[in-house]
Amino acid sequence: MNPNKPLNMKAYGHIAHLPNSRIGEGDHHCSPGQARIATEKPRDKFDIIIVQEKLDGSNVCVAKKDDIIYPLIRAGYIASTSKHIQHQIFYKWAMINYQRFDKLLLNGERLCGEWLIQAHGTKYNLLHEPFVAFDIFDTSNNRLPYTDFIKRIENEFITPYLIHKGTPLSVVCAMKSLGEFGKHGAIDKVEGVVYRVERKDKVEFLCKYVRPDKIDGNYLIKGAEPVWNCDYERLLNDQKI
Repeated sequence: MNPNKPLNMKAYGHIAHLPNSRIGEGDHHCSPGQARIATEKPRDKFDIIIVQEKLDGSNVCVAKKDDIIYPLIRAGYIASTSKHIQHQIFYKWAMINYQRFDKLLLNGERLCGEWLIQAHGTKYNLLHEPFVAFDIFDTSNNRLPYTDFIKRIENEFITPYLIHKGTPLSVVCAMKSLGEFGKHGAIDKVEGVVYRVERKDKVEFLCKYVRPDKIDGNYLIKGAEPVWNCDYERLLNDQKI
């Protein structure tokens, strides 16, 4: 086992894009059938569509293995080994909050979320802590259904704003309901939305929509000082932003 990659795999995969979503290098679209289920017509009464605000930060996770908590980056490496300052800060913050993660997770589970400490393509005036949780993977590497996830996470961590739960919802309606700046303190236009399609208490697939005019990494200018969404030194010192 690579000691710097305790799960021996990526912590989180990539989500396919809906039609007309802005895609970048390495991205791909979901199938027409999946897009139809999420945004137009369900197969039957068992399809449940959950739509949430898509946040623009760094995908990170905290895993529990052999009763040890590991803060990880998306690729599965321990966050403290990353060359990026934002990931090193995440490692320190997660270790400060060790007991919160230890209490929440069973051995073999991991909690994934968006780390919003640094501006990527969207600047935020954060009104909450910079970690926003969106998935728990169980010991079989399956996502918990949304209701189960919320029950586990409730009152413990922030989650992405819920736009809709029920029948399919068009992207136009989802973006209109979300508003120009979303619900997490975005100063720039909100990035987009994420769809979760569940069926009979299982997550079947995820897909997302990103604004076509969205510019990835608009604030990540090589050689420039990082643009922070909150005072990370204060965050580490007293857990306030």
